[in-house]
This record gives sequence, structure tokens and C-alpha cells, in this order.
Amino acid sequence: MDIFHIDIMELVKITGYLGLFAIIFSESGLFFGFFLPGGSLLFTAGLLASQGLFNIYWLVLVVASAAILGDNVGYWFGNKIGEKIFTKEDSLFFNKKYLEKTKLFYEKYGAVTVVVGRFTPIVRTFAPILAGVGKMSYRKFFIYNIVGAFLWAVGLSLLGYFLGTTIPGIEKYITQIVILIVVLSILPILFNLRFKKTAVINEKSN
Repeated sequence: MDIFHIDIMELVKITGYLGLFAIIFSESGLFFGFFLPGGSLLFTAGLLASQGLFNIYWLVLVVASAAILGDNVGYWFGNKIGEKIFTKEDSLFFNKKYLEKTKLFYEKYGAVTVVVGRFTPIVRTFAPILAGVGKMSYRKFFIYNIVGAFLWAVGLSLLGYFLGTTIPGIEKYITQIVILIVVLSILPILFNLRFKKTAVINEKSN
């Protein structure tokens, strides 16, 4: 675990503002960015800012811009290219009916998905893409995109900064904190899977 502790701290130190921007941008809207540990890096960067390794004002500006721009790219991709994915009627995974379901889903839950999805790995990567595919109103998407970006990117960075300035030696526990962040972020997925499983069991029993 000590190796992980060194890696996460060193990764943020080495990448700097540019690296943080690239990681948050990629995870917020590019297909290949779903595996990146954005939440953990945001908290760690805020913690390092409390030690003077980053300027907290520049850090907040960088991560917020990356999150907002990344989501916009994801939305644009889904809006311009997304429908082409659903052109094969007999496709096992992609079908026009899925596109229609996506549109209906975003008409009803789109705003919540864009904001809350920020805190869930994988979901935060694909949510803006699906918003574009589902033709969610760009004005509505942009507003909730900004809200989600500030709550997630700015919020986690400021949380790390605040704890770093108020709790001496908290960097010693960065491994445990990062693990806690990861666990909390995947809870919505586990809860959703559990809910669906229960629903299926109840449906079969009826």
C-alpha cells in the first residue's frame, strides 16, 4: 500500500497542471478516459496545494476548465457521431430502439445524470456522450455540466486543500483516503445493480 501512496502523490507532482488538465479532460468525455482515477487525483492535488506545491486558485481554474471542456467534447461527439452507432437494426448491442430509450431517459433524468454522474467512475465518462446521443438540450446540458464540474472537480480539490490545511500530517493517510473515495464513488453502481437484481427477482416471483 505504501507503493500506491508514493505513486499517487508522485503522479500528481510529475504531471503538474498540464497533466491534471489532460487527465480530467479525458475522463470527462473521451471513450478511452473511463479508467482514469480523476477523483483521487483531484483530492490529492488539493492536498498538495495545501503544502504549497500548487496554487489553489490556479488548480481550481485548471480542473474546472478541464471538466467542463471534456464534457462538452463528449456531448459534441455523441450529438454528431452517436446516431451512426445505432444504424444496424440487427446489432446485438447497438440498435435504434436503444437510441430512442436514451432520448427518453435524458428527457426525464438527463440533468440528474449529468450532475450526479460526475461522482461515479465510467458514468462520468459516458454520461455526456449519451446526453449528446439522446439530443438533450445543449443549453440545459451546459448549465448542469457547469454545476457538476464545480461540485466534483472544484469540490474534491477544495476538500483536499481544506483537510490539508486543518489536519497536520494527513498526507500520511492519503492511501486510505483515496481508497475511501474509490469505494464511495462505486457505491451508486453497486446499489443500482442490487436494485435491478431485486426488481428482476420480484418480477419473476410475481
